[in-house]
Amino acid sequence: MNKMSKFSHITKVHPCYNEKLHDKIGRVHLPVAPKCNIACRFCKRSVGEDCCEHRPGVSYRILKPEDVEEYLKKMLEKIPNLKVVGIAGPGDSLFNKETFETLEIINDKFPDLIKCLSTNGLLLPKYAKKLADLDVKTVTVTVNAIDPKILKDIVDWVYHNKKVYKGEEGAKILIENQIDGIKKAYDEDLIIKVNTVLIPEINMDHIIEIAKTLKDYVFLQNIIPLIPMYKMRNLRRPTCMEMSSVRDKCEEYIRQFRACQQCRADAAGLLSEEKILREKGLNLDIYDLKHFSH
Repeated sequence: MNKMSKFSHITKVHPCYNEKLHDKIGRVHLPVAPKCNIACRFCKRSVGEDCCEHRPGVSYRILKPEDVEEYLKKMLEKIPNLKVVGIAGPGDSLFNKETFETLEIINDKFPDLIKCLSTNGLLLPKYAKKLADLDVKTVTVTVNAIDPKILKDIVDWVYHNKKVYKGEEGAKILIENQIDGIKKAYDEDLIIKVNTVLIPEINMDHIIEIAKTLKDYVFLQNIIPLIPMYKMRNLRRPTCMEMSSVRDKCEEYIRQFRACQQCRADAAGLLSEEKILREKGLNLDIYDLKHFSH
């Protein structure tokens, strides 16, 4: 806990780590990472002008790294008290080289902004040190199960080392890399938050095992409700009572975040506002939304 306490200078000004800041500190997500290396059954990425849903995996457009500087200048003019810049997709941040190009630009042009990103963790063992070297402060890893028998019902396949793995084999590879990556990120002094999607029929009784396993490395856990869609459209959302119960059990091991807004990949502004800032004048092109970037 001594190591965790030294993160307070960051968590005191990061709205995704402190719910008291939702109406005080502004943040912006840069949608520079469209491609993904795993296929979650609840995830359907969507990019375009008609994307009006407020959920992860959605973006009005894809931002090119060369347009980041101009975009951030405009956001700093429009968003009160903007302090945090994040990369949260709409694919996996670490599976897109544009993420690292963008982080270098931010370091050069906007060194005072706090940098964070979200990832499924598959490539985190490979890139944990690089993220630390790029002065990334916080990393959110989505961990929905640590048992391959459970995760195989959540993730259809995993693309790793230029090969696709399915079923328990793929789930095992993902889990091993997530745990290894979280430990490596912790050793690099990155602040780690774990996001966990609560799927009542699949992982509700298992989530506490995630908390037990990662408690020594994770600063915060964010348990979020399933949005029934795509291949899980026929499953139900967890009830408020179920959400509260699972959070209470996990809080014995990891501090719980209870005010997640399940933001879009291009979210901007205060978290207390449901606002999408659409900059049509920036001439930002949409990339090919196929999964593989390598």
